[in-house]
Amino acid sequence: MTDSRKPVFLVIGAGAGIGGNAALRFAVGGYHAVMARRSDEAGLARLVGQIEAAGGSASGTLLNAAEDGAIEDLVARTERDVGPIHAALYNLGAQIGNRSLDQTPHRIFELGWRLGTYGVFRLAHALFPAMVERAKTGAHGTLLVTSATAAVRGNAGQHSHAAAMGGRRMLCQTLNAEFAPQGVHVAHVVVDGAVDAPDTLGKLLGDRYETFKANKGHEGIIDPAALAETYWHLAHQPRNCWSHEVDVRPWTDVAWWNDNPDPQIDSRGKGFAGPPPVQD
Repeated sequence: MTDSRKPVFLVIGAGAGIGGNAALRFAVGGYHAVMARRSDEAGLARLVGQIEAAGGSASGTLLNAAEDGAIEDLVARTERDVGPIHAALYNLGAQIGNRSLDQTPHRIFELGWRLGTYGVFRLAHALFPAMVERAKTGAHGTLLVTSATAAVRGNAGQHSHAAAMGGRRMLCQTLNAEFAPQGVHVAHVVVDGAVDAPDTLGKLLGDRYETFKANKGHEGIIDPAALAETYWHLAHQPRNCWSHEVDVRPWTDVAWWNDNPDPQIDSRGKGFAGPPPVQD
């Protein structure tokens, strides 16, 4: 029997940056956004209010994704009480900071894996059976996974993060290989640059946040609302043209595999690829 309720867009990691903006975009597009985050219930309520003010519908819940059974329970409750999950975004990071090997305890390394890789596995395990069933009637499902440069390049001090994000990327490839033929689209999004997000990058930089943004310039930092449009597009691609992996960055940055610009191009950051711009 066809479910007459609104399709649901589930966001795990619904902060004021990528997660919240993606939820807004999908809600305005006709989904009910279910947003989950670890803390800051007041901030979550503000996101719900913003979506409702824009004419969409949304609900929020606090979630400790590292806790056994938490993701699985959220998926079950949403399907039962809210509506069918047609698209989901796993937007949790696994960054534990720069730590040398001897300053990375086993439990901290494992926490990065639990958030970065195991959480995606658990979400897919809970979500995909219903998506596969719905796909038999023509309604394909989508799992969007936010990722990072560390998924494709490891740096010193990033043992846990690089291992977790590299595992995330490979997991997405295996999930895509198994479930794309069954009507579930898995899209891995490498965010290769800083995102204008007050409750992630903002907290990391503290009182340096505004200075950092000013130095980068308006086009030198990723706008999460613009990134949300990329997520919307990925979730609505036709099956004969599915993108499995995309990477995004500001035009002023070079890609992770070509991080060797002429320092005269832009002394404030990584610079940009290609010949120097022509001076008027």
